[in-house]
Amino acid sequence: MSWPDQLTGKLTRICAALALAGLTAGCFQPLYGTQSSVGGKTGVGDKMSAVEVAPIAAPNGTRLARVGVNVRNELMYQLTGGGAAAATNYRLDVRLSATNLQVLVDVNTGRPDIQNYGIDATYTLTDITNGKRVVTSTTFSRVSYNIPGQQQRFAGERGLRDAEDRAAKVIAEQIRSRLASYFAAGT
Repeated sequence: MSWPDQLTGKLTRICAALALAGLTAGCFQPLYGTQSSVGGKTGVGDKMSAVEVAPIAAPNGTRLARVGVNVRNELMYQLTGGGAAAATNYRLDVRLSATNLQVLVDVNTGRPDIQNYGIDATYTLTDITNGKRVVTSTTFSRVSYNIPGQQQRFAGERGLRDAEDRAAKVIAEQIRSRLASYFAAGT
């Protein structure tokens, strides 16, 4: 077989693959899209914007109360995409608990150098129309932060606050992903 015949065979296979790809290109649907899917159902984005995020209970004036507000705000933004919420069909209840563990301790001073901040979240999605719990799950986030030294105690406090904010964002993203999975697959 000569090289022009081999080239023609390769070009034929490439053209066939491109034609097949062109035929199936209309089958793709973005997960978070708002277009209705096949069968007339609403899109995942529309269903997610119909979720009401309940206020997260935590003792007033505590760090966990501030983290709870961050998680709730982040969830509301991620579920609606920053737009207006749709008519409420679902209610999301979230419970949080936090941990703060020393990872590295300076052997000379006995003070912690690096700490891990963690959030454990338990959440329940309830269908308001029939009162049935459709999703119940847990998730967690662990982030580390540095404590620069005894003379810079405010920097340590700011490091903890940044760690709380990062952990809250991770929790919200994980919950949003689980809810998207439920709305896309129904499980």
